[in-house]
Parts: sequence; C-alpha cells; structure tokens
Amino acid sequence: MAIAFSDFVQNLQYDDIPEPVLAVMRRSILDTIGVACIGRTTELSARIDTVVSRFWSTADLRDGARMIFDGRVVSPGGAAMFGAYTIDAVDAHDGYSAVKGHAGSGIFPAVMAAADYLRAQGKPIDGKTFMTALVLGYEVAYRSGLCMHATVADYHTSGAWTAVGAAAAVARMLGLDAEGIRHAAGIAEYQGPRSQMMRCIDFPSNLRDGVGWGSPTGIMSALMAETGFTGAPAITAEGADAAPFWESLGTDWEVMGTHYKPYPVCRWAHSSIDSAQDLMQKHALDANNIATVEIRTFHYATRLAGHAPNSLDEFCYSIAFPVAVMIMRGQIGVAELDDATLEDPAIKDLASRVELIDDPHYTKISTRQRWAEVTIVMKDGTRHQGAPRTPRGDPEMPLSDVEISDKFHLFTDSLIGKERALKIERLTAAIDTDPSAFAAWFELVHAPIDPR
Repeated sequence: MAIAFSDFVQNLQYDDIPEPVLAVMRRSILDTIGVACIGRTTELSARIDTVVSRFWSTADLRDGARMIFDGRVVSPGGAAMFGAYTIDAVDAHDGYSAVKGHAGSGIFPAVMAAADYLRAQGKPIDGKTFMTALVLGYEVAYRSGLCMHATVADYHTSGAWTAVGAAAAVARMLGLDAEGIRHAAGIAEYQGPRSQMMRCIDFPSNLRDGVGWGSPTGIMSALMAETGFTGAPAITAEGADAAPFWESLGTDWEVMGTHYKPYPVCRWAHSSIDSAQDLMQKHALDANNIATVEIRTFHYATRLAGHAPNSLDEFCYSIAFPVAVMIMRGQIGVAELDDATLEDPAIKDLASRVELIDDPHYTKISTRQRWAEVTIVMKDGTRHQGAPRTPRGDPEMPLSDVEISDKFHLFTDSLIGKERALKIERLTAAIDTDPSAFAAWFELVHAPIDPR
C-alpha cells in the first residue's frame, strides 16, 4: 500500500534517505550556490533586490530571513523570492528532464529562508534537518510536477509545482503534523503560479521559469498553515489521477533523475550545443568556412529559436545563437554572458544561418531525455553529420565531480574570492555529516558580495 505523501513528509528521517540521494543533494547544493553567486551580478537580481527591499521588508528582525549573498533581512517570503529570481537569472541550475523543469531554483531558496527564519526565532536547525527538508522538497516537487504535466492540458512553469514541494519542505521544518502538511501543500498549489511555460519561450523576459513566485508561495503557504489556515487538498498529490505518480514514494527516488548543466542556457539547447562542439573538434573545422548549420530536434526546442537575441533573457531561451557561440568561441561560460557577445558580428552572422528542423521522431522520444542531431555544412558543400544524441549532465551521461567543481569555481572565484569559494565547497561536502559544517556554511552563503 502506497504511503500518503503527508505521512512521508512528516515522518521521513535523515537515516532513511539512501546515500546516493544524499550525494545528489550535496551536488545540487554546490551547483545551485554557484549559480546564485553569478546570478547576483545580473540586472534581474538587481531589479528583484529593489522590489523585495521595498515591498517585502519586515519591521521585526525576529520574523525575517536574510537574502543569500546579501545578508540584509526581509520577510521570509521576500528572501525566498529574491533567492529564486537570482538563481533563475542565469539558466545554469539543476533540473529533471522528465518533469520538464527545475526544482532547486524554487526549493533551495525557500528552505534557506525557512532555516534563517527559524534561526531568528531562536530555533536553529542542523545540517541533517536541512538536508532532509531539501530532499523532501525536491521529491514532492518532482512528483507533483509529473502529475501536473500528465493531467493538465497546459504546460506550466516549474513555479507551479515547486510551490508544492517548497510548502511541504517548510511545513516539515516548522514541525507541522500530517494534516498541517496537507493544508500547506494545498494552499501552495491553489495559490501558486500556473504560468504557461511556452509564453516564457516565445517572449523571454525576467519572469523566467515561474519560481520567483513559486518559492515564496511555498514558504508562505507553510507559514499560513502553521497558523491554522486551511486549503483544499493538492490535486497533484491527492487527486483522483495522482496515485500513479506517488505509489513508489519512499522506495524509488525521483531525485535521482536530477541533471546538471555545463552551459548557462535552456536545457533544450544542450544536445545541439554538445553535438556542434563534438563536430568542430572531431573534424578540426574552421568556423569561418561554415556555410550553414542544420539542427534536427524536438518541437519545444525549435520554439527556442533565438537567431538574434537582444538580452540575456533571450539568449538563455534560444538555441541558434548559443550553438553559434560554441562554434565560434569553443565555450559558453561567464565570458559569454555579456552584451559584447550579443553584438559579436561573426556570431550573429553564423546564428542567422542556423536552420531548426522540427523532427516528429525526436519529439516523440524526448520525454526523459532531450534529443538532437546536428549537421554542419561547409562552404565547399562538405557535410559533417553528428549522431543523434542527448546532453551531457544527464544521469546517463553525468558530469564528473571535477566538472561540477570547475563550474562552481568559474561562477564564484572572481566574485567572492577563491578562499571563500573553497570553504563553501569543502563545507558543502560535509554539510550533513560534520556537525560543525552547516552553521559555518550557512553564514558564508549569506555573507554579502559586491554584485557589480
């Protein structure tokens, strides 16, 4: 008999969590912190800083929480909103292809805000409690999202279902019983952002993946439930069609499907970027002699388009331009997230010659993986065709620990200094096993940086 999600959330103990799941969470923590750090330098983060500082402040510091990589105290909802938008500002955070979205960008800031709120209340938590909450948040969010995508006609952003996961995680941290957890999840699902994902793809903007409202909805729903506020049952967890997505709860772990990005752009573009990079290296191609690039991929990816992005938002939700960047520069890293890249005439010219082909077969099989096939056509007519492939960073083709570490330091060292970055990395590895690690790590991640 399947366990009720609310009982699972209330009763899961740290020692019940398999070590491979904990290892994924440690990797996600480090990866998310790195993305938050570089995200702090963006205009989007500066804008949400202004909004939160003005409209989500709190008069009593004991009822507040600090903003990550900032240190100023705002309301718990404000801290979660700031963190979520800041992480989502650079599309390089973890995700899960089966659920077509991202948990960490919504769950991590909500759990961080709740942990700091509890600290301010004189109820500090330890690393095992923090880790348990994160695992619960991811697992509930993923399963809620799988149910939503299978049972709701429109394709909603991650914010719609991370709100449910964040509410469950925070409700557990607050010590709510099973009924209180049900109400928290129900409030979050009812009030969470049901934002349509393809609007974000067709019209890239600061709204991104909906987690900017999903994360604060989650934490505030749990705080509301703590006061006795009631909510209708979350249909993605308890509805008539939800059972198939929850029956393996506690035995199988959706968390294990988490992937990690080597490039700070939409995951749908990664197969094509990887394939283009492989072709350039395998055949020692001269980018200046390329006539056209043909990309066969699944339908949603072709909607990314983006032959001439005018902003970081448009760049992150494009495919033609990032492929051209990889071909011309051999990388897509921090140096490419600037206006100079967007205005580079050679990249713009090549991007205009990238053809996106909507392939029904790749659309059919791109469920838990994202498929693409790239052909580079030279000016002399030679065609270099890559094999169909999925992206690096999936569980089937994971990034190494060294690659995750290198990505983290690429995003952090120049902003917070290598010494602080190394301390965060070392403490993250022991966040739930060394009793002294969590408190030190928690302060390092909240300490301010200069976002300029």
